[in-house]
Amino acid sequence: MQSPPSPHHPTRRTVVRAGACAAALAVGIPGTAAGAAPRVGAPGTPVAPPASRAAAQALPLRTDTTTQGDILAGFRKDHVRLLLVHFHHAGKARRWLGALLPDLSTTDQVTRFNAEFSRARTLRGGVDPAGMATLWTGLSLTHPGLSLLAGKDPFPAVPAGGTAEAFRDGAAARAEALGDTGPSAPDSWLFGASEDDVHAVLTLAADDSGRLAEAVDRHRRSLDAAAATVLFGQDGATLPGALRGHEHFGFLDAISQPGVRGFDPSDAANPATVQGKSGTRLVPAGEFLIGHERVGARPAGLPAWATGGSFHVVRRLAQDVPGWWNQAAECLAELKRSGAAPADADPKWLAARMIGRWPGGAPVATCPVAERVPLPGEDVDGALDFHDDPQGWTTPLFSHIRKSNPRGGLTPAPGRPPLPIAQLDSRRIIRRGIPFGPPHRPETGSRAEGGDDTTRGLLFVSHQADLVEQFEFIAKRWVNEVDFPPARHPVPGADPVIGPGSQAAFECPSESGSRATTLSFQRFIRTEGAVYAFTPSLPTLRALAAGRLDDSIEVHAGTVLRSGDTLDAGAVRLSMESSGDLVLYDGDGRSVWSAGTSGTGAEARFTADGELAVLTAAGRPLWSSKTTGHRGARLLIRPSGDVVIVQGDKTLWHAG
Repeated sequence: MQSPPSPHHPTRRTVVRAGACAAALAVGIPGTAAGAAPRVGAPGTPVAPPASRAAAQALPLRTDTTTQGDILAGFRKDHVRLLLVHFHHAGKARRWLGALLPDLSTTDQVTRFNAEFSRARTLRGGVDPAGMATLWTGLSLTHPGLSLLAGKDPFPAVPAGGTAEAFRDGAAARAEALGDTGPSAPDSWLFGASEDDVHAVLTLAADDSGRLAEAVDRHRRSLDAAAATVLFGQDGATLPGALRGHEHFGFLDAISQPGVRGFDPSDAANPATVQGKSGTRLVPAGEFLIGHERVGARPAGLPAWATGGSFHVVRRLAQDVPGWWNQAAECLAELKRSGAAPADADPKWLAARMIGRWPGGAPVATCPVAERVPLPGEDVDGALDFHDDPQGWTTPLFSHIRKSNPRGGLTPAPGRPPLPIAQLDSRRIIRRGIPFGPPHRPETGSRAEGGDDTTRGLLFVSHQADLVEQFEFIAKRWVNEVDFPPARHPVPGADPVIGPGSQAAFECPSESGSRATTLSFQRFIRTEGAVYAFTPSLPTLRALAAGRLDDSIEVHAGTVLRSGDTLDAGAVRLSMESSGDLVLYDGDGRSVWSAGTSGTGAEARFTADGELAVLTAAGRPLWSSKTTGHRGARLLIRPSGDVVIVQGDKTLWHAG
């Protein structure tokens, strides 16, 4: 299941103030040194060889030794434990962090291990290779955690409405807007009710539960020595047997992940999709990993410490399995009475339409009559598209997969042309969830053995570059919104899986066109905890271990500033004015520098070659910093009051 946002029209208004998102689519192994190969189970266990130079150039993110491995590569382990930590002493916390750094797993390590593991598994006919086991470690920090380690606020400015504000506020402060009310309200949460309490989220993931337990004990001892408190420990584990890879309602989970440009290979026949997965679009890496190109070359507007990192959402979602399935049976009876469901349909028939997939993962859109078990390695979403189902007669408009990822065929209103699917790329998130609790076995009647009263659910984990325009947008504007897709009559209703509970319109064809049967869906998933954190790069964590944090706003290579874009560093802000001029303002709003392009400029661009330039609408340069030829140079807006282009310790250009 996806956890988490409704479109209305694709307008663009970009104002980036220390992290506010741009281009809003209004349709609404332990002990391993960084860069080294992971230590795996038994001596002689094979590890994937280093990537070739050509492969590294084509897919540079796969060999990244500075970013943490769960963001793009994914830990993909059967057993996970999250430790939510509170530090009592900044100095001891920094020393703890410095000692932890060699344990943290990088993208390069995790990618190479996952590739070798997959090859070995394929050679064994789908059986996990014996002896190939490892332990991965990841670390994320909350806003209070970053502030404690840095000794200052991590943001020079926190403008309203952006991801910096959401991160500072924390999940509990934004719970009501996300539908976490009533039994899901923060006052009943097991963790995260007060974001000030949680400073860090330590993720430990392993193939073997015994090895994971040993690692947990070791880290608890080191945290004790650092005068830190483990506020909560959250376990997660892959369900056993036939439920492997499924969530507790019984459906195969985490099928539709986005491809990442520069990490996943592209398909020769369709370069916009992942190799061998025609249904998976490649999304710019900057939508998940800060510092890379985003959709529309939008600026991130975040401090330099965020480069190479990703915002991290953790949610504990309890699932009432018997309640959800009983509801499916009751609603199916209503559909049969209205003639909207076949007389021989069972609850799985309707449950598949509530999800949008059959339990085995095949989309209802491609096999509506009965479930078809996908072949091993099959791209089940290859033909998944909703252009031919605008009314939701096959896959209901309220179905989970249409509400959380509308795909092709989303229209701003009935009869209007569908939106280009590329317009939805900026709404994707990478999910790393895993179930917790035993499978539901009602015949046992025992809590320990999986009876009805056992706590079980999904540990939802996601990575994204923008909390507001990705995770929160999906939750508020899509999943929870009854009028999404918009302008339908009757309204489709909220997501019946993770939504707040609502009436929903089950539409089917009729002699007069379409008729709807109204169903009433209640909520059978309860939020029991949530945290907003940030997964920094290793260079940023090394700086934090030394008590340093660069809070200059960074403009990354490939970024384009368009009319209305403002990058706010508190003491100064850089703005691309509607007049066409690039202007630097001080804290009192006085202009202290400009490019002098008023009346002729259209956009400002910072190139990969290290040059800042203002261009006309036709792309003709009007002004430039004259710093071309410095690949890898950085454009920084410093809270001290200036704008500079630097390469290493050398200043190439400065404004004001």
